[in-house]
Amino acid sequence: MSAPLRLGVAGLGTVGTALVRLLDENGPVLAARAGRPLEVVAVSARERGRERGIDLGRYRWHDRPLALAADPEVDAVVELIGGADGIALDLTRAALESGRSVVTANKALLAHHGAALARLAEAHGATIGFEAAVAGGIPIVKALREGLAGNRVSRLFGILNGTCNYILTTMRETGRSFEAVLAEAQALGYAEADPTFDIDGIDAAHKLSLLASLAFGCPPDLAGVETEGIRHVSALDIAFASEMGYRIKLLGVARLTEHGLEQRVQPSMVRIGTPISQVEGVFNAVSVEGDQVGATLFAGRGAGGGPTASAVAADLADLARGDRHPVFTVPAAELAPFPRSPMAQHVGAYYFRLMVVDRPGVLADVAACLRDHDVSIEALIQRARNPGELVPIVLTTHETIEARMIGALTSIGDLDAVLEPPRMIRIESL
Repeated sequence: MSAPLRLGVAGLGTVGTALVRLLDENGPVLAARAGRPLEVVAVSARERGRERGIDLGRYRWHDRPLALAADPEVDAVVELIGGADGIALDLTRAALESGRSVVTANKALLAHHGAALARLAEAHGATIGFEAAVAGGIPIVKALREGLAGNRVSRLFGILNGTCNYILTTMRETGRSFEAVLAEAQALGYAEADPTFDIDGIDAAHKLSLLASLAFGCPPDLAGVETEGIRHVSALDIAFASEMGYRIKLLGVARLTEHGLEQRVQPSMVRIGTPISQVEGVFNAVSVEGDQVGATLFAGRGAGGGPTASAVAADLADLARGDRHPVFTVPAAELAPFPRSPMAQHVGAYYFRLMVVDRPGVLADVAACLRDHDVSIEALIQRARNPGELVPIVLTTHETIEARMIGALTSIGDLDAVLEPPRMIRIESL
């Protein structure tokens, strides 16, 4: 068997510790599949004395992560520090400039700097593996780069954040509020103390920009991802969605339209019975539609030490075998940006909920606003009358252009009987 691939690991949190444990426990299996052993020889982390449940005395310790990029006994660097800039970016650049390939779970780093880092890697005969940066243990990067290489992709979509999926699932199952379920998710460790990154859709937007780059051969364009989180999704919306035959999911969607590349992360209503509607709790799923293979679905655990370490190990096995591939499917010089398809031109169906004062003529006024903007009603739910009280009105529309829908909702929101801003959720045809 060939000489070991010697690894320097930066970051010994949940994923870094799980990776060291995986290499200990499954080392022989991985070596047989990779054609050579994979050995950690050096590590770096902020707290040297922290108890991690693994023996770190076997490895050379570097107080400065950048030292891993210059260590003559390190063949490849595993970056598990996180963050779009700072030491993670400095270490990645230094490693690539030294000709060492990098394996990372850092979606923010690549969403912000991916194209430049890809060019740097190619210039120095290295590569970047990032299977662990998108959807945890689901092998979606390899599927797009290799398994679906013979396809033109028209659309991909998926549940890319387990925290949001857990919150929406639990709200539906219990009828509890967003705030109550978020607090529970934080107590269980599914959500951070500051959950902004997850619940505002930022984490999913990072991942979607990387998937779109792989699928469509363009540079990651994080700024081009229309991003909306789940803070405004209420238990009332979830209950109405179920009554109408839908589930609400935070979806990332990327597709080619006549206007360019549409990328969006938004709460979406999907029909009960579709495969994506069945993905619950902390699980992730990604569907890719290719011209030859049709629709495919990849599902599994999207986070956690074991699944993410599994994805890191897959990239390390590629390095051990000598596989060198362009970071984003095609050489960096061939990554071609698409025009951004504006959301105003998006065509789809919509759900919206109004809270109105129950009095004669309100529904007629709402219908007039929709008529004036050429929006057609598909279904309506109006509860029993409570004259003078605040009541919900829920409508779904036939397909229309989003600019018309926004115009109609603006007019509806100006009606004096509508006492809260209209809540709109897009209905996805999957």
